Amino acid sequence: MKKAIAAMALLSATAGTAQLADPYLWLESVDSPRAMAWVNARNTYSTGVLEAQSGFAANYAAALEIGGAKDRIPAPAFLGGATYNFWQDADHLRGIWRTTSLASYRTATPEWKTVLDIDALGKAEGKSWVWHGADCLEPEQRRCLIALSDGGEDATTVREFDRVTGQFVPGGFTLPHGKQSFAWEDADHLLVAREWAPGELTTSGYAYIVKRLTRGEPLSAAVEVFRGTKDDTLVQPTVHRDGDGRTLATIVRARDFFHYDVFVVNVTGARRLAIPAKANIVGLVAGEIVVKLDEAWTAGAVTLPAGSIAALDLAAVRRDPATLAPKLIWAPGPRDALEEAATTKDRLLVATLDNVRGRLWSFAPTVAGWIKTPIAVPDNLAVHLGEADTRSNRAFVTTSGFLTPSALAMVDLDTGAKTPLKTLPAKFDASSDVVEQLEIASSDGTKVPYFVVHRRDIIYDGTTPTLLTAYGGFQVSRTPDYSAATGKLWLEKGGALVLANIRGGGEFGPAWHEAGLGVKRQIVYDDFTAVARDLIARKITSPRRLGIRGGSNGGLLMGVEFTQHPELFNAVVIEVPLLDMIRIGKIAAGASWQGEYGNPDTDPAVMAFWQKTSPYQQLRAGAAYPEPFIFTTTKDDRVGPQHARKFAARLEEMGYHFYYYENTEGGHGAGADLKQAAHTTALTMTYLQKKLME
Repeated sequence: MKKAIAAMALLSATAGTAQLADPYLWLESVDSPRAMAWVNARNTYSTGVLEAQSGFAANYAAALEIGGAKDRIPAPAFLGGATYNFWQDADHLRGIWRTTSLASYRTATPEWKTVLDIDALGKAEGKSWVWHGADCLEPEQRRCLIALSDGGEDATTVREFDRVTGQFVPGGFTLPHGKQSFAWEDADHLLVAREWAPGELTTSGYAYIVKRLTRGEPLSAAVEVFRGTKDDTLVQPTVHRDGDGRTLATIVRARDFFHYDVFVVNVTGARRLAIPAKANIVGLVAGEIVVKLDEAWTAGAVTLPAGSIAALDLAAVRRDPATLAPKLIWAPGPRDALEEAATTKDRLLVATLDNVRGRLWSFAPTVAGWIKTPIAVPDNLAVHLGEADTRSNRAFVTTSGFLTPSALAMVDLDTGAKTPLKTLPAKFDASSDVVEQLEIASSDGTKVPYFVVHRRDIIYDGTTPTLLTAYGGFQVSRTPDYSAATGKLWLEKGGALVLANIRGGGEFGPAWHEAGLGVKRQIVYDDFTAVARDLIARKITSPRRLGIRGGSNGGLLMGVEFTQHPELFNAVVIEVPLLDMIRIGKIAAGASWQGEYGNPDTDPAVMAFWQKTSPYQQLRAGAAYPEPFIFTTTKDDRVGPQHARKFAARLEEMGYHFYYYENTEGGHGAGADLKQAAHTTALTMTYLQKKLME
């Protein structure tokens, strides 16, 4: 093994040592031959070792079968009076966009018709196309803008498609490759934000200029509607429509990831809407603009709390977007949080959390105010909103739990009736398992809840292999969802699964998130550490049998725990991570997250915090680090593979052993198709089984 490490290190020996502060800057050149040679060498070593393990082949077969299973629930969408779905399986690795009637969808064997085959399209055009969605023009929903990514990156190519003929529209709208956003203004006009001329991108790599593009005209003829600045995070157009045909075109100027200026677009230009900076528009309902508030808002004699939902009269906003009279729709209780919201023809559907348990509500606008109606859902489960129908008051809703397979229902918001449609067959044996919700005091005394899934007959002697995960950022809530792969490859083999609802997330509203922003972020890591220690104190597990896993911001969490508390863990999975927090603003889209992490380039306090916390900078020789598995993708143009590469290179320099795998496609995820995703899953679970179960 030492010989393998030494052989890999030869590729690093010629690194540009002139960069004394960071000798691995050359690995930030994503596609350079030198960097890719480094990647390929480590991929070869790591896959060679992990694929040779006795359980790998079975893990891969199970992951591929689960990912491409024919009995998965096809996620439905209302479109043009029919039901649409994007589907991937072993025969359609990149996927097909297909349609059926709602009546047929409700049967056990729907009669699907393929509308667009992404595998066939990629083969015909010589591209590694990955589906990034369709935006169809209301109200007919016939003409759609199809977004396609080359290899899974965030940048897309956009082409107009006729849903009825099943063909791309000759001479239709086409937006060439780039990080861009767009919205139908009407049948002949788009609002588009993109890099119109070389260099017209923010420091985060996103568009800041919105133009109106007219059908039949080249991009060069588009007329500017709004211009932000290069210091913005991004600028993005959106057109909201209600069920009666009213529209509201807006442009959102993101100053950072959480603070926005919203502008109302009209024929004379764009005027700022006087809502708080931490607020955004959910949609339109019966001439009312629905606004989600992440900070308190005082307007005249009315004060609305952070985490609530408010309404504005569309006609009044059109007259004067600077003078507003908000009305409260919903406000959270002390353990509540807004999770999701969607609009139908003339109703608002809202999913909330009550102590991290899903709740569902329907709201109807009346002259006297908004009428709230609860919609019954099973307790102790996660609730997720699917597609909502703008032509009716129907919507799809999914419920699931750690041990409860996902179930899809259609909700009628007029009556509150919920019609079961499909239930996922159990993908693993959960008959011996139970779920507990526990809590532990963090370093400041705040109680942090966490879920534990384990065998009913667990012996509390510290021997249970346990996988602990969390996210802890961007106001993202982690809830008790069903994971077939984790259940099959971990729980069914006797492992325990732990989900920690640490601060930084949105499980208890904006304040839970804001507690860990910027230089206050150590509390997020303290929360996670407290949960790990509590698992050990309760003798559910022990450091020998405790592993942790997280991706993206969760990958940063794993990196911090790896460097701050290596004594607590025997396995660490670091996926598509942020790890170099000093250079974050110079890598991929990292500058866009300064609202979350702070800006070390302009704020000395932020620089000081990350100098003592950033995982890449905190690696030390001679530490008793666990042997990690580090995963990233070359095509990740959001976080970028640079963080993972440099972290691994520094580990290597210090003589530590690790497993590193970089998929050459996939974007900010596990893979560009089902086989790639299954391979990533198999590598990860093989590593965890090897480290914690053997």
